[in-house]
Amino acid sequence: MREISAGIIIYRKTIEGNKFLILYHGRGYWNFPKGKIESEEKSFQAAVRETKEETGLGRADLKFVNNFKAYEKFSFWRRIGEKNARVLKIVIFYLAETNNPAVKISKEHDGFGWFTYREAMKILSKHKDSQRVLTQASNFLRGQK
Repeated sequence: MREISAGIIIYRKTIEGNKFLILYHGRGYWNFPKGKIESEEKSFQAAVRETKEETGLGRADLKFVNNFKAYEKFSFWRRIGEKNARVLKIVIFYLAETNNPAVKISKEHDGFGWFTYREAMKILSKHKDSQRVLTQASNFLRGQK
């Protein structure tokens, strides 16, 4: 079974450097805004929709960085009916800047934070794929200067 989601790595420029938005799901789990792609929806549309639902930041709040796309790929087990099934999960991430630090999280989250790259790497330490896409985004932004 395969499941595809899409999300956005959101950052804003501060005097301390770029700060990245990470959402807290509870039980020590932090990640970027993301969610499942609905039928007939393109990954970019899903990323924008999910980000609006999860953070309150809409298309007008975001300035997308051209030519950036990163992927997380992992598998896990899910109970489906009376059987366990292995799910291959693919998450497509886009990169966008915002000037709006105000975030209105959805009920599915317990909190959020704006973190420097170094702080974000510590918070995401249990999720190597998330660290990898954050590093890709940070390196991409550094290369654009």
